[in-house]
Parts: sequence; structure tokens; C-alpha cells
Amino acid sequence: MEMRASRPLAVSQPQAWEALNDPQALKACLAGCEKFEPAEDGGYSVVMAVRIGPVSARFNGKIVLSDVVPPESYTIAFEGQGGVAGFGKGQAHVRLAPDPEEPGDAQRCLLAYEVQAQVGGKIAQLGQRLIDGAARNMADDFFARFDALLQQRHPVQDIDDALAAVPADEIDADEVDTRSWEYDAANAATTPLDAAPVTPPHEKSGLPLWTWALALVLVLGVVWLLMK
Repeated sequence: MEMRASRPLAVSQPQAWEALNDPQALKACLAGCEKFEPAEDGGYSVVMAVRIGPVSARFNGKIVLSDVVPPESYTIAFEGQGGVAGFGKGQAHVRLAPDPEEPGDAQRCLLAYEVQAQVGGKIAQLGQRLIDGAARNMADDFFARFDALLQQRHPVQDIDDALAAVPADEIDADEVDTRSWEYDAANAATTPLDAAPVTPPHEKSGLPLWTWALALVLVLGVVWLLMK
């Protein structure tokens, strides 16, 4: 089985690299993962509950990292035994790079991966199409969880923090006026939508409203008489 894909992340490359090397982060992003701990050989011991079609199994395995180039890439070698359900082994090349869709944006990066894997036992008897579909679903689920975890760890800075990082001579006062929307937001937060106005509304200049209403009634009356 081979699989290749990429996914943009709304965090910086160092932040994504830190999470990719955090056992607790990886455990939280792997559905069914019961254990993800450092092992004595420098790798990680992993226990996962996996279901593919009608076959369910609890896999015990290990993961070893190699070709580590921080904060850009590494290779993950993995293997696991699921008893009578079968086994799985393979490797994945993971790479981080600036997002080509957002050049120059240091707060975004692109995660790409290539996976080659083999399965055996009952799982292998399910058919290549079912196995590939399950693998892609697991990968999509992992990266959706990973993206959510990163956003939770590194929320988007508010406008004041963002503006503080921009030189004052590059800020256009006509485009950015934080005082006006802050004032409006404060009023909206403290004033109920159905609250009565504190001061009576000012009457517009010109004829009073009742004069316009009377004129409209007279016009409609004339039109009705002409149509009889």
C-alpha cells in the first residue's frame, strides 16, 4: 500500500515540528491509541485498537525515527502485531515546508507525507480497496485532530498583538482603526438588543411624520373615488 498527501497547517514550521515530536500530542491525534511512550532503544512503544471492516484488533508495536532533520523532516518506521488479525509494517516520510499558497507567511506551513506499508493475516484478506480506504480515513482523521490540537495550542493572536509586530510606519491609519470597532463592540456587549434608548430620538427636520401619513390617506382616498 502506498499513500501520498499534504495538508496546510495554520501554525509556524517550528510549532508543527515540536508537536510532531511530542508523544502526548501524537497519542491524542491517533484514534484508538492507548499507549505512545518512549522505549529504551530510542523509539516509541505503541498500543492501538484498530478496526478495518469486520476485523478488529489490538496492535502492539513500535515506532522508530530516523533521518531526522529539524525542523524539516524525518522518517518513521513502524511495525505492529495484532495476533490472529495479522500484522502491519512500513515507513512514512514526513516533511514540513513553507506553505506555497501563502509565501512569506511565517505563521503557516505545509505538512507532506509519503507512506509505504504492508499488512498480513486476516487484514490482508479484506482486499486492497477496503484497506486503502481505511488507511486514508485514518490519515484524514489524524491530521484533522492534529490541526485542531495545533490551533488549540497556538491560537491566532488578537489584532493588538498582530499590529504590535508591524512597524508603525507600515500601518495605514485609514485601513486600521481599532478604536472605532472596539467602542462599538463595548457598546454591543453591554447594551441589550431590546433596550429602550436612553434619550428620546431627535425628530428629523421638515414636516412631521403625522403630516405625511395624513397626505397619504387623502391620496389613497382620491384614487379609490376615481376608480369607482
